[in-house]
Amino acid sequence: MYKIFKDLLWWTSHRIGSIFLLRVVLLLLGLLVWTKSNAENGYDLWLRYKPVHETSLKNNYQSVIKQISASGNSASLIAAITELQIGMKGLLNVSLPHVKTVNVNGTLLLGTPSTNAAIARLNLAELKDLGKEGYLIKSLQINRRSCTVIASNTDIGLLYGSYHLLRLIQTRHSIQKLLIVEKPKIQLRVLNHWDNLNGTVERGYAGSSLWDWQRLPGYLDPRYTDYARANASIGINGTVINNVNASAKSLTKTYLLKAAALADVFRPYGIKVYLTARFSAPIEIGGLKTADPLDPEVIKWWKLKVDEIYRYIPDFGGFLVKANSEGQPGPQDYKRSHAEGANMMADALAPHNGVVMWRAFVYENIKGEDRAKQAYQEFKKFDGDFKSNVLLQPKNGPIDFQPREPFHPLFGAMSKTQLMLEFQITQEYLGFATHLVYLAPMFKETLSTDTYAKGKGSTIAKIVEGKLESHQISGIAGVANIGSDINWTGHPFAQSNWYAFGRMAWNPEASPETIADDWLKMTFSTDPSFVVPVKEYMLASREHAVHYMMPLGLNHIMNLGTHYGPGPWDKIPGWNAHDYHLADAEGLGVDRTDKGSNAVEQYFPEVRQKYNDIKSIPPELLLWFHHVPWKYRMPTGKSLWEELVYTYYSGVSAVEKMQNTWDGLKDKVDPLRFVQVKQLLAEQQREAAWWRDGSVLYFQTYSKMPLPQGFKVPAQSLEHYKQIKMPDRTDK
Repeated sequence: MYKIFKDLLWWTSHRIGSIFLLRVVLLLLGLLVWTKSNAENGYDLWLRYKPVHETSLKNNYQSVIKQISASGNSASLIAAITELQIGMKGLLNVSLPHVKTVNVNGTLLLGTPSTNAAIARLNLAELKDLGKEGYLIKSLQINRRSCTVIASNTDIGLLYGSYHLLRLIQTRHSIQKLLIVEKPKIQLRVLNHWDNLNGTVERGYAGSSLWDWQRLPGYLDPRYTDYARANASIGINGTVINNVNASAKSLTKTYLLKAAALADVFRPYGIKVYLTARFSAPIEIGGLKTADPLDPEVIKWWKLKVDEIYRYIPDFGGFLVKANSEGQPGPQDYKRSHAEGANMMADALAPHNGVVMWRAFVYENIKGEDRAKQAYQEFKKFDGDFKSNVLLQPKNGPIDFQPREPFHPLFGAMSKTQLMLEFQITQEYLGFATHLVYLAPMFKETLSTDTYAKGKGSTIAKIVEGKLESHQISGIAGVANIGSDINWTGHPFAQSNWYAFGRMAWNPEASPETIADDWLKMTFSTDPSFVVPVKEYMLASREHAVHYMMPLGLNHIMNLGTHYGPGPWDKIPGWNAHDYHLADAEGLGVDRTDKGSNAVEQYFPEVRQKYNDIKSIPPELLLWFHHVPWKYRMPTGKSLWEELVYTYYSGVSAVEKMQNTWDGLKDKVDPLRFVQVKQLLAEQQREAAWWRDGSVLYFQTYSKMPLPQGFKVPAQSLEHYKQIKMPDRTDK
């Protein structure tokens, strides 16, 4: 109860301000009278470690693990031991002693061959190919005593293995006769925070920034450690702590010392700090007259700056760079190429083993240009020109994190370049932190897509893992949805997307079903009568959101200012929403076939043929690649107009069904989170109807066709929906 009270006070002081604190304290004191002691606020994420109540399971777990045997005193090993002790105390109500030797049955032996003699004597062959982060969990007999071994080549691997063992208990799996051999398939598994130095977060849907820049480096909020614990538990090993639209101040000594303080907190958990570097920093903070990447003074400035960073942060990961996109400065300002800009920074980082993550999100807002083609046109010609410590970072699709996109054509096209896939965990175009949208199926959709770059089986997962072309470095990034809300992500279910990204970054072959199952059991309940129905909706939720927002390949028809709510009618200078759907009296959709903008030409023949032919293209991408007549007969037998209306309405109906499902689970969820999700689902339903009604009425002005029989006419006029405005986060 005290923790709930303390957390609510923390939330209040951060989100409202001290001027109202006294009044709120009185309110909270009243709440304490009636709030149940087992109520939760979501702060603990999937590391709740709630007790195992099943007697037989609990006894079994307690018999298998009675003590921890480990030697060494590294910060990472201590973190692993501490987490195991916290977890076992919560799950099994046992206090695990930490001893040096294997002296009883039920010992958990933790160590590396180089630091633990008992592990070295085992001569575990499995460790040979596990690298620095992999781990082995194995049930063994040592000196006639039953033991569970967590072994790795490094202490970070031991930490990862410890979290895996705890997850087995949290999800009620057996921990007898274990043989688990794990290593990450991708080397750099990075969160991108779009956090600004003023405490705001661009497109941030969980409050303000987690980083308290004002009080860093002197004050280290305990949340920083909990953030690191959560990330380590799912294998994330890097974090970019500032916005891609960077301030050059991030590279000044003042802010580097703050970043170094965060790096010190994260280091025991295997997490490296990265910074977004503003390309014009030599001018803005260096006093130079140019940022030309070929200028000797600029080259020298970046080398000295990088050397300075490594003095403060010895394990600094490197730079993320957004250049010559959406007004950001870059090498093209000096008639230099992206490769020349990236390589200049890469040369400065190379002596320290740092990397450059160079974003491929570039486009010019020029009327008549097909934005979907621009990144390919910009970068394909530089394939093979990037240095070995540069990773080019395309988004999953060629536009901008839309609810559904075809895969980015750069995947497979740049065989000589290391590509680092960028997903968006935060739901910029998927209802922010208001809508329940589980993103693992979308991640899987992209990763399992076949590019045919080297024939059948050339999946994006293999490209990102570096397998297809045997690249030296592999990487994947996710734009974080983490902020200052007490539950970290705003919506309790948005936590699942942070969790799923980490699990799939470790293993792109991981199943969204398994991940959802694990997350629900660790975060809410292991009761099958709760897990089964909620998991079913989670797995379908992204498809439902696509249906009520931008179905059949529609994209970028949201409000262009806030990115919230429908806006197929929106107009801005240059491109406007109409350019993305091209609705007219004839039909709907953008022709990107060989008879249109020919964006299909950027894909390999097998994919090109599928997308180019209206008969073979998947219906979910139809309007992305084809301008389709309103009366065109779809595979379902419906006309395009009928299919569009049906899909919009089915998306809203699905949310309504989830509301009913959730209402029936009241007795299986703690009161605070039950009410929170219930309210958010109601808001999601209202907004889904807003999307449906506004979009259908707007497209009806072009189709001139009535709603199919049985579909209820929207309650308001099109003008009503056009006038609905959501507050901008910059509003005062």
